[in-house]
Amino acid sequence: MTPTFRFAPSPTGFLHLGHALSAVTVWRAAEAAGGRVLLRIEDIDPVRSKPEFAAAIEEDLAWLGLGWSGSVARQSERFDLYAAALARLDAMGLLYACQLSRADIAAAAAPDAPRDPDGALRLPIAGAVASDPDGPAARRLRMDAALARLGPERLSWREQDEGEVAARPQDWGDVVLARKETPTSYHLAVVVDDAAQGVTHVVRGRDLYAATSVHRLLQRLLDLPEPDYRHHRLLAAPDGDKLSKSRGSPSLRSLRADGWTRDDVLRAIGDV
Repeated sequence: MTPTFRFAPSPTGFLHLGHALSAVTVWRAAEAAGGRVLLRIEDIDPVRSKPEFAAAIEEDLAWLGLGWSGSVARQSERFDLYAAALARLDAMGLLYACQLSRADIAAAAAPDAPRDPDGALRLPIAGAVASDPDGPAARRLRMDAALARLGPERLSWREQDEGEVAARPQDWGDVVLARKETPTSYHLAVVVDDAAQGVTHVVRGRDLYAATSVHRLLQRLLDLPEPDYRHHRLLAAPDGDKLSKSRGSPSLRSLRADGWTRDDVLRAIGDV
């Protein structure tokens, strides 16, 4: 089997140096393994995803000299796959509808309520129930039931340079697997797509290290193959926070307009 990697940005803004670090890391890992790279556009957010950002992703990768195998995959064209995965989990009795907003959850939570690794309040919270059976609802995983289904099995993943890492999906509580506004979530879509595309190696930022616990749980529940993982370092802004679109980090396009070359970008991101 050809080692298969993927680069999977969201078209919610222009790529910045942090994306360049991730992309170059993916392509170099694939080259070292004698593998190939797929390009997947993760456009499940119907509000923030824009065609012009998707087009810019391809332009920026081409400017960096990074080519990919096959056609570009778009998650917005794969909702049937996510619906099938949700149906399987639902048939196991592992899903429930939740209409609570983040504000609702915060209002129902005690001051010392547990939080997930991303800092969000962790469900279930006693007394926090939905009331309108006809209203829009997210679909959440019954974490306790999912873990009970696995029995004594211990989940882990293979992390490059670390070996076996124990997974702790319970730290996430009842994670959202389908949102009110779209029939999937990042967690569900990414594991379904990686399996459907034959991805054997997942190389991505360290900010997704903890989320791998949820992904391993879903892979096990849905009988999906387990890829190897590598979570690379993140680039930091001058204030110490990671580079991000939401913070207005300079885009590759703006750097290019300012006269930057591909070699300037490679020097800026450093060793991968």
